[in-house]
Amino acid sequence: MIRVIRAEWRKLRRPTLFLGTIGAALFFTGLFTSLLFILIDSPRGNSDPANPISREMLASFGGAVIGFTNVGNLLGIIAYCVFAAQTAQEYTYGTLRNLLVRQPGRMRLLAGKLISMKLFALVMVGISGILAIAISYILAPGAKVATDLWFTSDGRTEILQAFINVSISVVGFGIVGMIMGLLLRSPISSISIGVLWLLIIENLLGAVKSSTLEWLPGNQLAVIALGGNAAVSYTHAMSLAALYIGVGALIASVLFSRRDVAN
Repeated sequence: MIRVIRAEWRKLRRPTLFLGTIGAALFFTGLFTSLLFILIDSPRGNSDPANPISREMLASFGGAVIGFTNVGNLLGIIAYCVFAAQTAQEYTYGTLRNLLVRQPGRMRLLAGKLISMKLFALVMVGISGILAIAISYILAPGAKVATDLWFTSDGRTEILQAFINVSISVVGFGIVGMIMGLLLRSPISSISIGVLWLLIIENLLGAVKSSTLEWLPGNQLAVIALGGNAAVSYTHAMSLAALYIGVGALIASVLFSRRDVAN
């Protein structure tokens, strides 16, 4: 198992993949967090027009990580793409058969790859969270946002909870990507279908009928990063996301253990 994890991590830490992925995560984190403060007095708002983030919200105990939690959905989509590509390309390049020669246990190989990619996702979340807090602290004085509550005992608790929630959400998105990679066995198909669903179809369904937001898988994972919202509770999102991922993982695992490893 340790050798599988190390072998997968060797691929994940390639400069083109590691730096490119972390760079994209930092770009979106920095952009969204900065806009919260720069546009705080804008008539159009600094976030969703229906749910603007006020100066009072930013000055609360959890104000330091509001930008971080709100960008959790985008971090999750990045993780989805990485997990899906790293899983499906083993079929495309024909390397899975060679891996199974060295590690015949298919489920052990799959578990090792998952653990390694989870570690990659957690590194991305940690770096993004630190950047979001740093930008918030730097821009707060200019936006006239008080930071007195951010690093109190309750503030630190809010920061810890934010890191936990975003980590759960991002890893959840990643596992969904891995499931799609196993089912479709094609990086292009698994990424394009997943991104189309998560970014476009779910938003369209939510706009047409808001009640569907309670059942859409991507929205549940996004709500987890936020710690719950007015439309969907944290408990509901966690339960439903776990159900979706559990069923998907079971189906993908059975197919992986029985299907031919060639694409």
